[in-house]
Amino acid sequence: MMECKKALEEADGDFDKAKAILREKGKAAAAKRADRETKAGVALVSLSPCGKKLGGVVLTCETDFVARNEDFLAVAQKLAQAFATNDPSDAPLAVETGEGTVGSLIEGAVAKIRENIQLARAVHKQTEGTWATYLHHNKLKAAAVAIVGEAANAEAVGHKIAVQCVAFPPEYLSREEVPQEMIDRELEIETQRALNEGKKPEIAANIAKGRVNKEFYSRVVLLEQPYYEDPSKTVAQFLQENGGLKIEQFVHLAVGG
Repeated sequence: MMECKKALEEADGDFDKAKAILREKGKAAAAKRADRETKAGVALVSLSPCGKKLGGVVLTCETDFVARNEDFLAVAQKLAQAFATNDPSDAPLAVETGEGTVGSLIEGAVAKIRENIQLARAVHKQTEGTWATYLHHNKLKAAAVAIVGEAANAEAVGHKIAVQCVAFPPEYLSREEVPQEMIDRELEIETQRALNEGKKPEIAANIAKGRVNKEFYSRVVLLEQPYYEDPSKTVAQFLQENGGLKIEQFVHLAVGG
């Protein structure tokens, strides 16, 4: 309030000029704090009014205290909503929020909250299916799953898969998406591991293939992960048991991730 009063005095009572002064002070405050480390924050997702577009954001700050601050959370939510209807592409700070750009909103928050605040990640996705979302209770992790199918419980099933994504963050949806160089690297690591265990080279190569198939894919590929509520089945099997639903894409967001 005192800064607003000072800005009005400096602007001789001109509200528009006072706002401009406050904006400049916000930029100066943001620049002054820009080199401070931001380890705390929140991860949030938001859907567009049509429900087909998803916005996601990881907004970081310096302390857990600020991460729980209502003003900080409100800014994060506005950004997620803005990204639900606007693709951040290569210039997320220039996206309009309805209250100025993302950049100006963050600068204003820095000036008010007095901590470094950074946009760590911005996401915009679309689907012809149904988005199901999950926000972890501490708001440090969030996930969204685009699920396709006619089953009546599609959204509920999608929610469970979003929980899966938060509990065991996958890197890829299907085995086909995994880069060959990543597979080759894992095969090399597992082959060396088998050799270190005293296995002959030809046997070590077969052991490596088996371990990559059983351990590696079940860790990084969502559809091949053990389903968290019943590890005896994979996520793909769980979907098949529920009307043959399909996962089109997923989004995983995490502070520090």
